[in-house]
Parts: sequence; C-alpha cells; structure tokens
Amino acid sequence: MRSGNAAVAERACRMAFKTVTDYVAWLYYQYLLVTGIYVLEPWEKSIFNSILISVVAMAVYTSYVFVPTHVRLALQFFAGVFGGQNESAMTLMS
Repeated sequence: MRSGNAAVAERACRMAFKTVTDYVAWLYYQYLLVTGIYVLEPWEKSIFNSILISVVAMAVYTSYVFVPTHVRLALQFFAGVFGGQNESAMTLMS
C-alpha cells in the first residue's frame, strides 16, 4: 500500500501535468485561430505547418551563422569611428 503522502504527491503531479497539457492545447488552439488554419483540411494543415517550421528553422540557422559576424563587423566599424586614430596615424604624429 502507498502512504498518504505518496498518493497526494502522485495526484499533484498528475494535476500539474494536466494543467501543462491543457495550457499547451490552449496555445495550439490560439495558434489555429490566429493563423486561420482551423478551416483547412488536415493535409493542408500539415503542408502549412511544414512550410512554417521550415521557414522558422532557416531563420534560426541564418541568425546563428550570420548575426555574430555582422555584430563583430559593426563593433569593429564603430570602434574605428569612435575609438580614435589607428596605429599608422599615431606613428606619423610622433
């Protein structure tokens, strides 16, 4: 037999899981309503979701690959603009 505390903990865990699954279901329902794909047939929904996931994946990959390079170049540019003179100009002055 289970002790009273173990049964209460198991019931609380099930309820927490139920609330999480209810929340995810509610988010999915909101996604269906906002995008308007609730009126599509199942095969159309799968095509739409596949395209959407592909676009999001490409955007994340592109951000991961190219954003650090552009940030580094921007920092180098602004360091040159606001950072003062470069080394060759300093040697001419001395």
